[in-house]
Amino acid sequence: MSEYNRPDAVYSADGQSLQKYVAKIFGLMGIGLAITTVVAAVCYFSLVSGGLVYKLLSTSTMFTLILLVAQFGLVIALSAGLTRFSTGTCYALFFGYAAITGVTFSFLPIQFGMSTVFSAFLFAAVLFGCCAVIGYTTNVDLTKFRGLLLGGLLALIITTVISLFVPALRDSLFIGYAGLILFLALTAYDMQKIKSFYYGTGTDGTIRSNLAVYGAFQLYLDFINIFLYVLRILGRNKD
Repeated sequence: MSEYNRPDAVYSADGQSLQKYVAKIFGLMGIGLAITTVVAAVCYFSLVSGGLVYKLLSTSTMFTLILLVAQFGLVIALSAGLTRFSTGTCYALFFGYAAITGVTFSFLPIQFGMSTVFSAFLFAAVLFGCCAVIGYTTNVDLTKFRGLLLGGLLALIITTVISLFVPALRDSLFIGYAGLILFLALTAYDMQKIKSFYYGTGTDGTIRSNLAVYGAFQLYLDFINIFLYVLRILGRNKD
């Protein structure tokens, strides 16, 4: 029986069902999003009031660079340390990334307006939820599309970099829609991969817990990117 169409009521050796495992992952993802939201709100009010965050970001480009390097480093550390780090360390890396993302997101209400940001969040939540359900319930093996998805992600990154130097491409909605479609597909793919984490880890509690954090982190990134591309589209249409 394929791991993609096993009965969801199957229990592992530690007594944890797939449903509880997935619920734990979504709980961790929710905590990550909550941290990002709270930090973004605090930093936003600091920006508009001329507080500490405003002073740091307006007077030092080095601070922004440090944030970007820290985000990149946390992604590498979490990916590389799944089999070596404790679960607590994985939590810290994930939540640290979520906090730094909150700092960078504090600019969004200033750039797009609070109502547009809120609308984009709700729309992204609906799209993300639908694709997550598809990934969880489908019996189609989505791993066969892994090469296509990675190729699309690479093409999107290259196109985004090129758009920085080509105003016509930067101002179009092509990248917004392409990125949105890609990360919706990645959401379904990652959701199915989480099921493979559950069925493939057996009785190794630490690895399974670490993979739960990693799965939550992947879904968090999927949601964040869906939100950003929806925001880009809504913001452009508003203009």
